Amino acid sequence: MGEASGKLRETMADPEFGPWLAKASILVVDDEPGMRNFLMRTLAPRCRKLETAADTEEASRKLDESHFDVVILDNIMPGKNGVDWLAEQRAIGFFSDAILMTAYADLDTAIQALRAGAVDFVLKPFRSNQLLNAVARCLDRVRLQRENYVLRYELTSTSDHILLRDKFIGESATIRRVRDTLAKVAPLPTSVLLTGQSGTGKEVAARSLHSLSDRADKPFVPINCAAIPPDMIESELFGHLKGAFTGAETTREGLFMHAQGGTLFLDEIGELPLATQSKLLRVIEDRRVRPVGSEREIPVDLRFVFATNADLEREVQAGRFRADLYFRVNVMRIHLPPLKDRENDVQELATLFMRKLSLQLGMPPVPIPDSVRAALARYDWPGNVRELRNLIERTLILGRFPEEFGSYGERHETSGNASLAEVEKRHILAVLKEAGGNRDEAARRLGISRKTIDRKFASWNA
Repeated sequence: MGEASGKLRETMADPEFGPWLAKASILVVDDEPGMRNFLMRTLAPRCRKLETAADTEEASRKLDESHFDVVILDNIMPGKNGVDWLAEQRAIGFFSDAILMTAYADLDTAIQALRAGAVDFVLKPFRSNQLLNAVARCLDRVRLQRENYVLRYELTSTSDHILLRDKFIGESATIRRVRDTLAKVAPLPTSVLLTGQSGTGKEVAARSLHSLSDRADKPFVPINCAAIPPDMIESELFGHLKGAFTGAETTREGLFMHAQGGTLFLDEIGELPLATQSKLLRVIEDRRVRPVGSEREIPVDLRFVFATNADLEREVQAGRFRADLYFRVNVMRIHLPPLKDRENDVQELATLFMRKLSLQLGMPPVPIPDSVRAALARYDWPGNVRELRNLIERTLILGRFPEEFGSYGERHETSGNASLAEVEKRHILAVLKEAGGNRDEAARRLGISRKTIDRKFASWNA
């Protein structure tokens, strides 16, 4: 009954104190039984999880065992006062918001509380609404801070998932099998490894897993492991304390903690440095994160989804990827098929991208004649869905399809593999010309890697 009522509370937003209170976990630290009981009656019916501690020693143990979104702390207690204890906890690794309860409204107490890391305080005696408003402010602040932090990574990632609305478009047999597998594994806590070429929609698959799971209302945090500099990746993932290294001017949570309760998507997992692979293995096994410079391991509740376009077995044999980590991430593998193996899905995707991108760019859609559709069907799509999306975007900007797609279908109705290779070559060369000869930029527009372009040129003896 208690668990059922807790889940019911999670689905309900308190109209007076915001949508996050019902999902929050709170720790109350006070030596007075009467105050603890009052706070229990006030908070327990409204939040997901509430625990109490009669002193700072018990509170320290509970912080080691569980994650709390907010800690409500009395200042005057036997042994160690709340401000001193809070300062000590911040120094060894405590990231949650703290609200200080005090009977003294003097300026010195307020300054000490802020320096110790309290984000709010309430004066005794107080009404229940005053405390609930303070908790709601904390939860809103933390939510906004985390969302803004994650948004930085969203803005640098591909926007394919926005256009595809977190699901796979297409009715080919291969994509139907992928959808069925995603639906089966989504409700389970099992870690998932998504494999496939670049641009096949691994992030779309990860978001689909999240949206179909019981964590759908919690954060989805995508991380491109190849996009973070090796000297920053540990701090970005695990967080750090103030002064942990040169330039660490403030304490900061890492992306693992921003995904608390939700799904963490680690894309291009094969690009992680070996030292970070070792730390990731411990997080997967123990579900605990140690920020840089911290003495405390912080409990995390995450669902892991991994993705790679590399052959991890070969990377293990080459000594570039840890074998023990490979066996931990390779629990449930789902392979994303290349676009060329998805039958007529390219036509449906082209129509979808044309409609949605024209609205997004504010440009009239460009008709897709039969000759172009024939070219789309025959093209090899080395950059997969991402290359198709980029082609449609360039077409909208130019107001026409590139020449090699516009006339290919008419001139090569019965062509074989040689014609396919020729149109691929012409398309890559045309995009390279548009990019002023910059192969990196051409690779970005095509949705393929620079290495793929270099290999193509080598095969053409160009």
